[in-house]
Amino acid sequence: MNTNNNVIEKEQAIEKEEKFNDKKFEPVSYDKKEKSHIFRNICISIFVVLIIFIICITIYCLKISSSDKIINNVSIKSVDVSGLTSLDAIEKVRNYINSSVPTDITVKHNDYETTIPISSLSINFNIQDSIDFANNLGKDSNFLTNSFTILNSFFSKKDIEPVLTINKEELTKILEDISSKLPDATIKSGYYIDGNSLVITKGKTGNVIDIDKTITNIENKINDLSFKTEKVELITKEEAPEPISIEQIHNEIYKEPVNAYYTQEPRALFAHENGLDFNISIEEAKKLLEENKDEVVIPLKVLTPDVTTNMIGTEAFPDTLSTFSTRYSARDTARTTNLILAASKINGTVVMPGETFSYNKVVGERTIAAGYKEAPIYVNGRVEDGLGGGICQITTTLYNAVLYANLDIVERSNHQFIPSYSNASRDATVVYGSIDFKFKNNRNYPIKIMCSVSGGIAKFDILGLKSEDDYEVVLSSKITRQTSSYIYSEAYKTLKKNGQVVSTEVLSRDTYKRH
Repeated sequence: MNTNNNVIEKEQAIEKEEKFNDKKFEPVSYDKKEKSHIFRNICISIFVVLIIFIICITIYCLKISSSDKIINNVSIKSVDVSGLTSLDAIEKVRNYINSSVPTDITVKHNDYETTIPISSLSINFNIQDSIDFANNLGKDSNFLTNSFTILNSFFSKKDIEPVLTINKEELTKILEDISSKLPDATIKSGYYIDGNSLVITKGKTGNVIDIDKTITNIENKINDLSFKTEKVELITKEEAPEPISIEQIHNEIYKEPVNAYYTQEPRALFAHENGLDFNISIEEAKKLLEENKDEVVIPLKVLTPDVTTNMIGTEAFPDTLSTFSTRYSARDTARTTNLILAASKINGTVVMPGETFSYNKVVGERTIAAGYKEAPIYVNGRVEDGLGGGICQITTTLYNAVLYANLDIVERSNHQFIPSYSNASRDATVVYGSIDFKFKNNRNYPIKIMCSVSGGIAKFDILGLKSEDDYEVVLSSKITRQTSSYIYSEAYKTLKKNGQVVSTEVLSRDTYKRH
């Protein structure tokens, strides 16, 4: 009985469970009206939210576009300038760049290093234009463009690079100078004139700086501001010296002689110019160049013009600027010969404006071959016979003539003893190779030196062209002190104009030994 009841109860329980399951999974159905109402409400909500969002965005964009501050996520040379005014941004960027720029740029090539001063390159970053560009972002006249730019700034960063300018011309000069100083630099062929010889030096292959590439490299380092801590590599290339052209060298050194001439209106004299040429043929010079030598020496010859400056007659020198003479003993034939030889070397010499006359250069070395004789000279305080003795009388006579012409004395020395043909401090001595007499033509017109030695008188005339600036020259000298061994003296030059003294100057203070 119990068993049957249990069976019945189980069957009833199963039946209830099946009815429950059938009811649980029965689909819920809505009519079309109800569905349409729900969809409409959702769309309205979305639209309202969208409108609010657009209004907010519009207000925000309008606010930003009318602001004097830079929009979000903007930097200049990696310096964040977001939310800054133009003035604040300029100061911030400029301070950063200035702190990143050193005094010098260090450049290197292998173990060789040198520096380039920043001050010479005129480096300039155009910060102002970059700031203006940054400040105009999102502030265009087109609202849609502004809005897109402003919204985009939330998702992406914008870094602005100021335009860099440097003085490339000056940098090129500096690099060319550095290039010539590289330890392994290309040695260029060259030549120079040494006396009567042309010396050609052969070059050697080496390295030179590739100017364009190195400038680009330096610009890049400056632009990224890494050159404060990094050395800039000099980009080089191998280069051989240019081939030596004998024809080109000949054309460069060859010079035709130019005759001297003068004109009357306007009155002017033009000095001659010596020419220059190879003293061997071009073919012979090329054969010398083929020899395995680092230097090649080619002999030169001076081409003398048909008319030299000294050949210009006295008609080109209408005025006598000064005259001075001294006496000599014509019976001393050896000494007289020396006087005549020295005077003949000087006679007719023309000294151009600004040119310096050298007694030793014009007269030359006093030698037996030149015809000079033994005559008394002073040697270590004693009178002895010496080659060329007596020619200092020519020096002294010229010295006084030069003083009276009011020309500039460049070099003058007094004798050991007061000479018989001159007062103290009015003499001048010369010794070839050590003591010279020099003066400079300080006038605007050339002068011509005329001299003669005859009849016991040595005479000098300085010819030229007088001017309104000329003065009357008065020379004087006096002995200022004497001892048992020495005589001390001074010479003076006084300039006068229309009889009035303009100036007086001390020409020299001299010391002489007593005989």
